[in-house]
Amino acid sequence: MIWRWLFSKTIRDACALRKHVQRLLNAQRDLMTPAANQLVQGALLESQVAINDRLKNPDLRKQMEKLEQVAGKWLRPYPHAAWRENVEVLLVALAVAMGIRTFFLQPFKIPTGSMQPTLYGITSTNLIADKNFQIPTGLERVKEWFEGISYVHVVAQADGAIDYITPMRRFLIFNIKQTISVGGMAQTIWFPPDLGESVSDREGNTIDPLIYRAGLIPGHVYHKGEDVVKLEVNAGDHLFVDRLTFNFRKPQRGEIIVFETEGIPGGMRDRYRIPPDQFYIKRLVALPNERVSIGNDRHLVIDGRRLDASTPHFESVYGFNPSKPPRESEYSGHVNGTVSQKYELSLGVPPLFPDEKTVYEVPPNYCMPMGDNTCNSSDSRFWGAIPEDYVIGKSFFVYWPITKRFGVGQSVTAQ
Repeated sequence: MIWRWLFSKTIRDACALRKHVQRLLNAQRDLMTPAANQLVQGALLESQVAINDRLKNPDLRKQMEKLEQVAGKWLRPYPHAAWRENVEVLLVALAVAMGIRTFFLQPFKIPTGSMQPTLYGITSTNLIADKNFQIPTGLERVKEWFEGISYVHVVAQADGAIDYITPMRRFLIFNIKQTISVGGMAQTIWFPPDLGESVSDREGNTIDPLIYRAGLIPGHVYHKGEDVVKLEVNAGDHLFVDRLTFNFRKPQRGEIIVFETEGIPGGMRDRYRIPPDQFYIKRLVALPNERVSIGNDRHLVIDGRRLDASTPHFESVYGFNPSKPPRESEYSGHVNGTVSQKYELSLGVPPLFPDEKTVYEVPPNYCMPMGDNTCNSSDSRFWGAIPEDYVIGKSFFVYWPITKRFGVGQSVTAQ
């Protein structure tokens, strides 16, 4: 039967017709008279017998025509059948997509620069001061778009200060528009690039990411023709998270993991203003029950064993020149408080690792993730270990933008 179905279009059509009529009968059975119900069931049975008896194509088509006539007489056709079918296909596709996202591969956007240069978050360059810079056009602009580079450029249409900036309007995963008014003249930025999440100042006030990244100053008076916003924005890496593997085994040291920030101790979340409903991506450095310290040479020491460039997945992390000072967005090892103070790093002293003598013991069923960009990474050096239950998966495939980090290798090994 299977081979006949594969090689005979007539049999495939007959099976599809029978399935469709059976579905209509199941839906309308309680609305039909017993006699009509029996007639349709009889026609369905005859069609099944015809398929099983391997009738020749002309005879099978006659049986299909008979089934269509009986169904047309006693069954009510669905209104807008084409629309219903398309909606059904769409719902099935959405269900499959949601299943894949929940249990297999979940798209994820790098929110910060804590994993640079392994994986990049959203970064921007304020070009206001560079009067000679010309935003690319034509093929060069297309090339940069594939590399994740886009621009936001707003020029004052009248003299005056900034009146208001509306929140970015979104639809699903798309940024639609944002409006900025200067000197009473409103301008719309269509399809603006993702500028990241809103930030907070020292008083806890929320700052729109456009204001923050463009360095806009409330009350500053702009003159007509003057640049108000001139930003180059790098989209940051978008990747798929493997949500399947950790259902069968525990996370391993060196893997790049994604975890829920709800797993960070509540007091530490409040202290560092970390929302509980976000996801962070870091490299797993320590496992349950391990004793961890950070040497002044910028190497982790786990249970007395020093990690170095020969440790799997740490080849690049510890591939730095020890004679050079640690620098942001470069592989510089792992920085403790002594090193942070020596080089006056902006992130400050990690409270859990103030010096190389301090040892942190990871509790059972907990783990420690740290960023590769330890000169600017809020990680377990500040807020401690997290429960393993909050690890949702690991980095699998960078699908956007099209840069040297595109693909599987970079997101997994950081080499």
